[in-house]
Amino acid sequence: MTPEQILARHARAAARRRPLEGRWQDCYDYALPAANAAPLFDATAADAAEQLAASLLAELAPPWSRWFGLAPTRRVAEGPDAQAAARVLEDAAETLQGHLDRSNFALELHQAFLELVVTGTAVLLVEEAPPGETSALRFTAVPLRETVLEEGPSGRLDTVFRAIRLTPAEIRARWPQAQLVLPRQDGNDEAPQLRVVEAVWPDARAGHRFAVVLDGGEAAPELLAEGRFSENPFIAFRWLKVPGETYGRGPVAKALPDIRTANKVVELILKNASIAATGIWQAEDDGVLNPATVRLVPGAIIPKAQGSAGLTPLAAPGNFDVSQLILQDLRTRIRGALLADRIAASDKAGMTATEVTERSAISIRLLGAIYGRLQAELLSPLVARCLSVLRRRGEVPALLADGQEARLVYSSPLARVQARADASDTLLFLQAAAGLGKDAQAVLDAPAAARWLARTLGAPPEIIRPVTAPIHQNQE
Repeated sequence: MTPEQILARHARAAARRRPLEGRWQDCYDYALPAANAAPLFDATAADAAEQLAASLLAELAPPWSRWFGLAPTRRVAEGPDAQAAARVLEDAAETLQGHLDRSNFALELHQAFLELVVTGTAVLLVEEAPPGETSALRFTAVPLRETVLEEGPSGRLDTVFRAIRLTPAEIRARWPQAQLVLPRQDGNDEAPQLRVVEAVWPDARAGHRFAVVLDGGEAAPELLAEGRFSENPFIAFRWLKVPGETYGRGPVAKALPDIRTANKVVELILKNASIAATGIWQAEDDGVLNPATVRLVPGAIIPKAQGSAGLTPLAAPGNFDVSQLILQDLRTRIRGALLADRIAASDKAGMTATEVTERSAISIRLLGAIYGRLQAELLSPLVARCLSVLRRRGEVPALLADGQEARLVYSSPLARVQARADASDTLLFLQAAAGLGKDAQAVLDAPAAARWLARTLGAPPEIIRPVTAPIHQNQE
Protein backbone atom coordinates (compact mmCIF):
# COMPACT_ATOMS: atom_id res chain seq x y z
CA MET A 1 0.00 0.00 0.00
CA THR A 2 1.12 3.54 -0.71
CA PRO A 3 1.34 6.15 2.10
CA GLU A 4 -1.89 7.73 0.85
CA GLN A 5 -3.68 4.38 0.92
CA ILE A 6 -2.42 3.64 4.46
CA LEU A 7 -3.71 6.97 5.79
CA ALA A 8 -7.03 6.55 3.99
CA ARG A 9 -7.50 3.05 5.39
CA HIS A 10 -6.59 4.28 8.87
CA ALA A 11 -9.14 7.10 8.58
CA ARG A 12 -11.92 4.69 7.55
CA ALA A 13 -11.14 2.31 10.41
CA ALA A 14 -10.99 5.21 12.89
CA ALA A 15 -14.42 6.41 11.72
CA ARG A 16 -15.89 2.96 12.40
CA ARG A 17 -14.34 2.98 15.88
CA ARG A 18 -15.51 6.47 16.85
CA PRO A 19 -19.02 5.50 18.13
CA LEU A 20 -17.38 3.26 20.76
CA GLU A 21 -15.08 5.92 22.20
CA GLY A 22 -17.77 7.50 24.39
CA ARG A 23 -18.53 4.20 26.11
CA TRP A 24 -14.82 3.51 26.61
CA GLN A 25 -14.36 6.93 28.21
CA ASP A 26 -17.24 6.24 30.61
CA CYS A 27 -15.62 2.94 31.59
CA TYR A 28 -12.33 4.73 32.19
CA ASP A 29 -13.98 7.46 34.28
CA TYR A 30 -15.54 4.94 36.68
CA ALA A 31 -12.92 2.13 36.75
CA LEU A 32 -9.59 3.84 35.94
CA PRO A 33 -10.21 7.56 36.49
CA ALA A 34 -7.60 10.02 35.29
CA ALA A 35 -6.26 12.89 37.36
CA ASN A 36 -8.56 15.40 35.64
CA ALA A 37 -11.65 13.18 35.65
CA ALA A 38 -14.90 14.01 37.42
CA PRO A 39 -15.09 13.25 41.17
CA LEU A 40 -15.61 9.56 41.91
CA PHE A 41 -17.62 8.71 45.03
CA ASP A 42 -17.61 4.88 44.94
CA ALA A 43 -14.43 2.86 44.32
CA THR A 44 -16.01 -0.59 44.08
CA ALA A 45 -15.53 -0.86 40.31
CA ALA A 46 -11.96 0.43 40.40
CA ASP A 47 -10.98 -2.02 43.14
CA ALA A 48 -12.70 -4.97 41.45
CA ALA A 49 -11.13 -4.15 38.07
CA GLU A 50 -7.66 -4.08 39.61
CA GLN A 51 -8.28 -7.41 41.37
CA LEU A 52 -9.50 -9.03 38.16
CA ALA A 53 -6.44 -7.82 36.21
CA ALA A 54 -4.12 -9.14 38.93
CA SER A 55 -5.97 -12.46 38.97
CA LEU A 56 -5.64 -12.82 35.19
CA LEU A 57 -1.91 -12.21 35.42
CA ALA A 58 -1.53 -14.74 38.24
CA GLU A 59 -3.71 -17.37 36.55
CA LEU A 60 -2.46 -17.07 32.95
CA ALA A 61 1.14 -15.80 33.04
CA PRO A 62 2.41 -15.61 36.63
CA PRO A 63 5.65 -13.62 36.97
CA TRP A 64 8.85 -15.54 37.72
CA SER A 65 7.13 -18.83 36.97
CA ARG A 66 7.06 -21.19 34.00
CA TRP A 67 3.59 -20.79 32.53
CA PHE A 68 4.44 -22.42 29.18
CA GLY A 69 6.59 -25.17 27.78
CA LEU A 70 7.74 -26.64 24.47
CA ALA A 71 7.31 -30.35 23.96
CA PRO A 72 7.91 -32.60 20.93
CA THR A 73 4.90 -33.84 19.04
CA ARG A 74 3.88 -37.48 19.19
CA ARG A 75 5.64 -38.18 15.88
CA VAL A 76 8.92 -36.80 17.20
CA ALA A 77 8.47 -38.22 20.71
CA GLU A 78 8.20 -41.75 19.38
CA GLY A 79 11.29 -41.43 17.18
CA PRO A 80 14.86 -42.46 17.97
CA ASP A 81 15.95 -38.90 18.78
CA ALA A 82 13.07 -38.18 21.12
CA GLN A 83 15.17 -37.45 24.19
CA ALA A 84 17.55 -35.16 22.30
CA ALA A 85 14.62 -33.27 20.74
CA ALA A 86 12.95 -32.90 24.12
CA ARG A 87 16.18 -31.54 25.60
CA VAL A 88 16.54 -28.98 22.80
CA LEU A 89 12.96 -27.80 23.26
CA GLU A 90 13.38 -27.59 27.01
CA ASP A 91 16.52 -25.48 26.58
CA ALA A 92 14.65 -23.16 24.19
CA ALA A 93 11.80 -22.75 26.71
CA GLU A 94 14.30 -22.02 29.48
CA THR A 95 16.01 -19.40 27.30
CA LEU A 96 12.72 -17.69 26.53
CA GLN A 97 11.69 -17.78 30.19
CA GLY A 98 14.96 -16.13 31.18
CA HIS A 99 14.42 -13.28 28.72
CA LEU A 100 10.85 -12.81 29.97
CA ASP A 101 12.03 -12.66 33.59
CA ARG A 102 14.67 -10.04 32.80
CA SER A 103 12.33 -7.88 30.72
CA ASN A 104 9.36 -5.66 31.61
CA PHE A 105 6.93 -8.40 30.60
CA ALA A 106 4.97 -8.69 33.86
CA LEU A 107 4.61 -4.92 34.25
CA GLU A 108 3.32 -4.27 30.75
CA LEU A 109 1.09 -7.35 30.62
CA HIS A 110 -0.61 -6.27 33.84
CA GLN A 111 -1.31 -2.86 32.30
CA ALA A 112 -2.70 -4.57 29.21
CA PHE A 113 -4.96 -6.71 31.39
CA LEU A 114 -6.24 -3.56 33.11
CA GLU A 115 -7.26 -2.11 29.77
CA LEU A 116 -8.72 -5.45 28.72
CA VAL A 117 -10.98 -5.50 31.79
CA VAL A 118 -12.07 -1.88 31.33
CA THR A 119 -12.57 -1.61 27.56
CA GLY A 120 -12.67 -5.25 26.45
CA THR A 121 -9.74 -4.89 24.01
CA ALA A 122 -6.01 -4.51 24.64
CA VAL A 123 -2.84 -4.35 22.52
CA LEU A 124 0.62 -5.55 23.58
CA LEU A 125 3.64 -4.58 21.47
CA VAL A 126 6.57 -7.04 21.45
CA GLU A 127 9.80 -5.52 20.12
CA GLU A 128 13.42 -6.58 19.94
CA ALA A 129 15.47 -4.68 22.49
CA PRO A 130 18.68 -2.93 21.42
CA PRO A 131 21.90 -4.96 21.77
CA GLY A 132 23.50 -4.74 25.18
CA GLU A 133 20.32 -4.80 27.27
CA THR A 134 19.68 -7.56 29.79
CA SER A 135 16.81 -8.98 27.73
CA ALA A 136 16.31 -9.30 24.01
CA LEU A 137 12.60 -8.54 24.43
CA ARG A 138 10.85 -5.26 25.15
CA PHE A 139 7.12 -5.03 25.79
CA THR A 140 4.76 -2.05 25.60
CA ALA A 141 1.09 -1.94 26.58
CA VAL A 142 -0.22 0.27 23.77
CA PRO A 143 -3.20 2.45 24.82
CA LEU A 144 -6.36 1.66 22.91
CA ARG A 145 -6.88 5.35 22.10
CA GLU A 146 -3.73 5.20 19.93
CA THR A 147 -4.63 2.06 18.00
CA VAL A 148 -7.18 1.27 15.31
CA LEU A 149 -7.81 -2.41 14.63
CA GLU A 150 -9.25 -4.45 11.78
CA GLU A 151 -10.35 -8.07 11.90
CA GLY A 152 -8.97 -10.40 9.25
CA PRO A 153 -10.49 -13.49 7.61
CA SER A 154 -9.05 -15.65 10.39
CA GLY A 155 -11.16 -13.83 12.98
CA ARG A 156 -8.14 -12.23 14.68
CA LEU A 157 -7.21 -8.58 14.91
CA ASP A 158 -4.24 -8.93 12.57
CA THR A 159 -4.29 -5.40 11.06
CA VAL A 160 -3.15 -2.68 13.46
CA PHE A 161 -2.77 1.06 12.95
CA ARG A 162 -1.10 3.17 15.63
CA ALA A 163 -1.17 6.98 15.47
CA ILE A 164 1.33 8.76 17.72
CA ARG A 165 3.01 12.17 17.89
CA LEU A 166 6.81 12.29 18.06
CA THR A 167 9.51 14.89 17.73
CA PRO A 168 12.02 14.61 14.88
CA ALA A 169 14.68 13.42 17.34
CA GLU A 170 12.37 10.66 18.61
CA ILE A 171 11.57 9.61 15.04
CA ARG A 172 15.26 9.33 14.13
CA ALA A 173 15.98 7.38 17.32
CA ARG A 174 13.16 4.91 16.68
CA TRP A 175 13.74 4.54 12.93
CA PRO A 176 17.35 5.48 12.15
CA GLN A 177 16.87 4.77 8.45
CA ALA A 178 14.07 7.37 8.15
CA GLN A 179 14.88 10.18 5.70
CA LEU A 180 13.29 13.08 7.55
CA VAL A 181 13.82 16.55 6.13
CA LEU A 182 12.60 19.52 8.17
CA PRO A 183 13.25 23.26 7.90
CA ARG A 184 15.71 24.75 10.33
CA GLN A 185 14.41 26.23 13.55
CA ASP A 186 15.68 28.87 15.92
CA GLY A 187 17.26 27.77 19.15
CA ASN A 188 14.34 29.11 21.18
CA ASP A 189 11.70 27.16 19.22
CA GLU A 190 10.47 23.89 20.69
CA ALA A 191 10.68 20.76 18.56
CA PRO A 192 7.40 20.18 16.70
CA GLN A 193 5.22 17.17 17.39
CA LEU A 194 4.73 15.25 14.16
CA ARG A 195 1.88 12.80 13.58
CA VAL A 196 3.17 9.36 12.65
CA VAL A 197 1.05 6.35 11.70
CA GLU A 198 2.44 2.83 12.10
CA ALA A 199 0.68 0.12 10.13
CA VAL A 200 1.04 -3.68 10.28
CA TRP A 201 -1.08 -5.92 8.08
CA PRO A 202 -0.89 -9.58 6.99
CA ASP A 203 0.82 -10.52 3.77
CA ALA A 204 0.10 -13.86 2.12
CA ARG A 205 3.64 -14.07 0.73
CA ALA A 206 5.69 -13.33 3.86
CA GLY A 207 4.17 -12.98 7.32
CA HIS A 208 3.23 -9.36 7.95
CA ARG A 209 4.07 -6.09 6.21
CA PHE A 210 5.10 -3.04 8.20
CA ALA A 211 5.14 0.65 7.25
CA VAL A 212 5.59 3.99 9.00
CA VAL A 213 3.97 7.06 7.40
CA LEU A 214 4.49 10.69 8.33
CA ASP A 215 1.19 12.54 8.08
CA GLY A 216 2.15 15.89 6.64
CA GLY A 217 -1.33 17.39 6.90
CA GLU A 218 -1.76 19.51 3.79
CA ALA A 219 1.56 18.24 2.41
CA ALA A 220 1.94 14.82 0.85
CA PRO A 221 2.49 11.95 3.30
CA GLU A 222 6.01 10.59 3.56
CA LEU A 223 7.08 6.96 3.97
CA LEU A 224 9.61 6.83 6.83
CA ALA A 225 10.23 3.07 7.11
CA GLU A 226 8.93 -0.26 5.88
CA GLY A 227 9.72 -3.91 6.34
CA ARG A 228 8.41 -7.40 7.04
CA PHE A 229 7.81 -9.47 10.15
CA SER A 230 7.39 -13.22 10.37
CA GLU A 231 5.08 -12.66 13.37
CA ASN A 232 2.93 -9.63 14.11
CA PRO A 233 4.63 -7.46 16.79
CA PHE A 234 1.24 -5.96 17.78
CA ILE A 235 -0.74 -8.58 19.70
CA ALA A 236 -4.39 -7.50 20.01
CA PHE A 237 -6.73 -9.57 22.17
CA ARG A 238 -10.29 -9.26 23.44
CA TRP A 239 -12.32 -10.24 26.50
CA LEU A 240 -15.63 -11.00 24.80
CA LYS A 241 -16.59 -10.70 21.16
CA VAL A 242 -20.09 -10.18 19.80
CA PRO A 243 -20.76 -11.42 16.24
CA GLY A 244 -20.48 -8.59 13.77
CA GLU A 245 -18.30 -6.41 16.02
CA THR A 246 -14.57 -5.86 15.74
CA TYR A 247 -13.71 -4.66 19.24
CA GLY A 248 -14.36 -6.65 22.38
CA ARG A 249 -16.61 -5.95 25.33
CA GLY A 250 -15.23 -5.92 28.85
CA PRO A 251 -16.85 -6.72 32.21
CA VAL A 252 -16.77 -3.04 33.24
CA ALA A 253 -18.97 -2.12 30.27
CA LYS A 254 -21.42 -4.85 31.29
CA ALA A 255 -21.65 -3.53 34.85
CA LEU A 256 -21.60 0.15 33.85
CA PRO A 257 -25.30 0.83 34.73
CA ASP A 258 -24.80 -0.52 38.26
CA ILE A 259 -21.49 1.35 38.59
CA ARG A 260 -23.13 4.66 37.66
CA THR A 261 -26.05 4.06 40.02
CA ALA A 262 -23.78 3.12 42.92
CA ASN A 263 -21.68 6.22 42.36
CA LYS A 264 -24.82 8.41 42.42
CA VAL A 265 -26.20 6.69 45.53
CA VAL A 266 -22.94 7.28 47.43
CA GLU A 267 -22.96 10.91 46.32
CA LEU A 268 -26.50 11.37 47.69
CA ILE A 269 -25.55 9.60 50.93
CA LEU A 270 -22.62 11.98 51.41
CA LYS A 271 -24.82 14.99 50.75
CA ASN A 272 -27.39 13.70 53.24
CA ALA A 273 -24.61 13.09 55.79
CA SER A 274 -23.37 16.65 55.31
CA ILE A 275 -26.86 17.97 55.97
CA ALA A 276 -27.21 15.74 59.05
CA ALA A 277 -23.86 16.94 60.43
CA THR A 278 -24.25 20.68 59.84
CA GLY A 279 -28.04 21.02 59.55
CA ILE A 280 -30.16 23.56 57.70
CA TRP A 281 -30.98 26.72 59.63
CA GLN A 282 -33.34 29.70 59.34
CA ALA A 283 -33.19 33.11 61.01
CA GLU A 284 -35.42 36.15 61.42
CA ASP A 285 -34.24 39.38 59.85
CA ASP A 286 -34.32 41.33 63.10
CA GLY A 287 -31.57 43.79 62.26
CA VAL A 288 -29.22 42.25 64.84
CA LEU A 289 -28.44 38.75 63.54
CA ASN A 290 -26.17 38.70 60.49
CA PRO A 291 -26.25 35.19 58.93
CA ALA A 292 -23.06 35.91 57.02
CA THR A 293 -21.06 36.17 60.25
CA VAL A 294 -22.62 33.24 62.11
CA ARG A 295 -20.22 30.41 62.94
CA LEU A 296 -21.71 27.08 64.06
CA VAL A 297 -18.93 25.97 66.42
CA PRO A 298 -19.05 24.72 70.02
CA GLY A 299 -19.22 27.56 72.54
CA ALA A 300 -20.25 30.22 70.01
CA ILE A 301 -22.61 33.00 71.14
CA ILE A 302 -24.99 34.14 68.41
CA PRO A 303 -26.64 37.51 69.10
CA LYS A 304 -30.35 38.09 68.46
CA ALA A 305 -32.90 40.85 69.04
CA GLN A 306 -35.07 40.69 72.12
CA GLY A 307 -38.27 38.80 71.42
CA SER A 308 -37.11 37.33 68.09
CA ALA A 309 -36.71 33.60 67.37
CA GLY A 310 -33.08 34.05 66.33
CA LEU A 311 -31.41 31.07 64.62
CA THR A 312 -33.59 27.91 64.53
CA PRO A 313 -32.88 24.55 62.86
CA LEU A 314 -34.92 23.40 59.88
CA ALA A 315 -36.14 19.81 59.97
CA ALA A 316 -34.55 17.41 57.49
CA PRO A 317 -36.86 16.21 54.68
CA GLY A 318 -36.61 12.52 55.57
CA ASN A 319 -34.48 9.46 56.33
CA PHE A 320 -32.18 7.99 53.69
CA ASP A 321 -31.41 4.67 55.39
CA VAL A 322 -32.95 2.68 52.52
CA SER A 323 -29.97 3.68 50.39
CA GLN A 324 -27.73 1.30 52.32
CA LEU A 325 -29.77 -1.68 51.13
CA ILE A 326 -29.65 -0.45 47.53
CA LEU A 327 -25.93 0.27 47.71
CA GLN A 328 -25.09 -3.15 49.14
CA ASP A 329 -27.01 -4.87 46.35
CA LEU A 330 -25.32 -2.71 43.70
CA ARG A 331 -21.83 -3.38 45.05
CA THR A 332 -22.52 -7.12 45.15
CA ARG A 333 -23.60 -7.12 41.51
CA ILE A 334 -20.56 -5.03 40.47
CA ARG A 335 -18.10 -7.36 42.18
CA GLY A 336 -19.92 -10.35 40.74
CA ALA A 337 -19.75 -8.97 37.20
CA LEU A 338 -16.01 -8.30 37.60
CA LEU A 339 -15.46 -11.75 39.20
CA ALA A 340 -13.80 -10.14 42.22
CA ASP A 341 -15.23 -12.59 44.78
CA ARG A 342 -15.04 -15.69 42.59
CA ILE A 343 -11.52 -16.08 41.24
CA ALA A 344 -9.63 -13.97 43.78
CA ALA A 345 -7.54 -15.69 46.43
CA SER A 346 -9.48 -16.72 49.49
CA ASP A 347 -8.71 -15.19 52.88
CA LYS A 348 -9.57 -18.45 54.60
CA ALA A 349 -6.53 -20.08 56.16
CA GLY A 350 -5.88 -23.81 56.06
CA MET A 351 -8.11 -24.74 53.13
CA THR A 352 -8.36 -28.46 52.44
CA ALA A 353 -7.37 -30.02 49.12
CA THR A 354 -11.05 -30.43 48.23
CA GLU A 355 -11.72 -26.72 48.79
CA VAL A 356 -8.74 -25.76 46.63
CA THR A 357 -9.93 -28.10 43.88
CA GLU A 358 -13.45 -26.72 44.02
CA ARG A 359 -12.23 -23.11 43.81
CA SER A 360 -10.07 -24.06 40.83
CA ALA A 361 -13.06 -25.73 39.17
CA ILE A 362 -15.10 -22.55 39.68
CA SER A 363 -12.35 -20.53 38.03
CA ILE A 364 -12.35 -22.90 35.05
CA ARG A 365 -16.12 -22.59 34.63
CA LEU A 366 -16.06 -18.80 34.89
CA LEU A 367 -13.01 -18.21 32.68
CA GLY A 368 -13.32 -21.16 30.31
CA ALA A 369 -14.49 -19.21 27.28
CA ILE A 370 -12.34 -16.18 28.17
CA TYR A 371 -9.28 -18.36 28.67
CA GLY A 372 -9.80 -20.02 25.31
CA ARG A 373 -9.95 -16.64 23.56
CA LEU A 374 -6.91 -15.30 25.44
CA GLN A 375 -4.98 -18.46 24.63
CA ALA A 376 -5.71 -18.07 20.91
CA GLU A 377 -5.33 -14.28 20.67
CA LEU A 378 -2.67 -13.55 23.31
CA LEU A 379 -0.62 -16.45 24.64
CA SER A 380 0.08 -18.38 21.43
CA PRO A 381 0.96 -15.30 19.31
CA LEU A 382 3.03 -13.95 22.22
CA VAL A 383 5.21 -17.05 22.48
CA ALA A 384 5.51 -17.27 18.68
CA ARG A 385 6.62 -13.63 18.43
CA CYS A 386 9.16 -14.01 21.26
CA LEU A 387 10.62 -17.17 19.70
CA SER A 388 10.86 -15.35 16.37
CA VAL A 389 12.96 -12.58 17.97
CA LEU A 390 15.22 -15.06 19.76
CA ARG A 391 15.57 -17.19 16.62
CA ARG A 392 16.64 -14.10 14.70
CA ARG A 393 19.35 -13.51 17.30
CA GLY A 394 20.46 -17.12 17.16
CA GLU A 395 19.63 -17.89 20.80
CA VAL A 396 17.14 -20.66 20.01
CA PRO A 397 17.18 -23.19 17.16
CA ALA A 398 14.99 -22.85 14.08
CA LEU A 399 11.96 -24.56 15.57
CA LEU A 400 8.30 -23.92 15.00
CA ALA A 401 5.72 -24.48 17.72
CA ASP A 402 3.09 -25.20 15.07
CA GLY A 403 2.25 -28.81 15.92
CA GLN A 404 4.58 -30.34 13.33
CA GLU A 405 7.83 -30.62 15.28
CA ALA A 406 6.98 -28.96 18.59
CA ARG A 407 3.84 -28.10 20.44
CA LEU A 408 3.15 -25.34 22.91
CA VAL A 409 2.21 -26.62 26.36
CA TYR A 410 0.59 -24.28 28.87
CA SER A 411 1.47 -24.85 32.51
CA SER A 412 -0.14 -21.81 34.09
CA PRO A 413 -2.22 -22.35 37.26
CA LEU A 414 -5.45 -22.22 35.26
CA ALA A 415 -4.15 -24.73 32.69
CA ARG A 416 -2.87 -27.12 35.35
CA VAL A 417 -6.35 -27.44 36.83
CA GLN A 418 -7.64 -29.17 33.70
CA ALA A 419 -4.47 -31.29 33.44
CA ARG A 420 -4.90 -32.48 37.03
CA ALA A 421 -8.54 -33.34 36.32
CA ASP A 422 -7.55 -35.45 33.28
CA ALA A 423 -4.81 -37.18 35.26
CA SER A 424 -7.22 -37.87 38.13
CA ASP A 425 -9.68 -39.57 35.77
CA THR A 426 -6.91 -41.70 34.28
CA LEU A 427 -5.61 -42.75 37.71
CA LEU A 428 -9.16 -43.65 38.74
CA PHE A 429 -9.43 -45.92 35.70
CA LEU A 430 -6.08 -47.56 36.44
CA GLN A 431 -7.13 -48.24 40.03
CA ALA A 432 -10.42 -49.73 38.87
CA ALA A 433 -8.62 -51.90 36.30
CA ALA A 434 -6.16 -53.10 38.96
CA GLY A 435 -9.07 -54.43 41.01
CA LEU A 436 -10.37 -56.55 38.14
CA GLY A 437 -7.52 -59.05 38.30
CA LYS A 438 -4.57 -60.06 36.15
CA ASP A 439 -6.64 -60.51 32.98
CA ALA A 440 -7.65 -56.84 33.04
CA GLN A 441 -4.13 -55.71 33.90
CA ALA A 442 -2.72 -57.62 30.94
CA VAL A 443 -4.34 -55.22 28.48
CA LEU A 444 -2.77 -52.16 30.14
CA ASP A 445 0.51 -50.65 28.98
CA ALA A 446 2.05 -49.29 32.16
CA PRO A 447 5.02 -47.52 30.47
CA ALA A 448 2.66 -45.82 28.02
CA ALA A 449 0.40 -44.75 30.89
CA ALA A 450 3.39 -43.33 32.77
CA ARG A 451 4.54 -41.38 29.70
CA TRP A 452 1.03 -39.98 29.19
CA LEU A 453 0.81 -38.90 32.84
CA ALA A 454 4.25 -37.27 32.52
CA ARG A 455 3.14 -35.26 29.48
CA THR A 456 -0.16 -34.30 31.08
CA LEU A 457 1.28 -33.22 34.42
CA GLY A 458 4.27 -31.47 32.86
CA ALA A 459 7.03 -33.72 34.18
CA PRO A 460 10.56 -32.84 33.01
CA PRO A 461 11.65 -34.94 30.00
CA GLU A 462 14.96 -35.86 31.65
CA ILE A 463 13.24 -38.35 33.96
CA ILE A 464 11.52 -40.27 31.12
CA ARG A 465 13.27 -43.08 29.30
CA PRO A 466 13.09 -43.09 25.49
CA VAL A 467 10.62 -45.50 23.95
CA THR A 468 13.37 -47.59 22.35
CA ALA A 469 15.30 -48.04 25.60
CA PRO A 470 14.83 -51.44 27.28
CA ILE A 471 12.84 -51.40 30.46
CA HIS A 472 14.10 -53.86 33.05
CA GLN A 473 11.47 -55.54 35.12
CA ASN A 474 11.92 -57.61 38.23
CA GLN A 475 11.28 -61.29 37.66
CA GLU A 476 9.17 -63.19 40.19
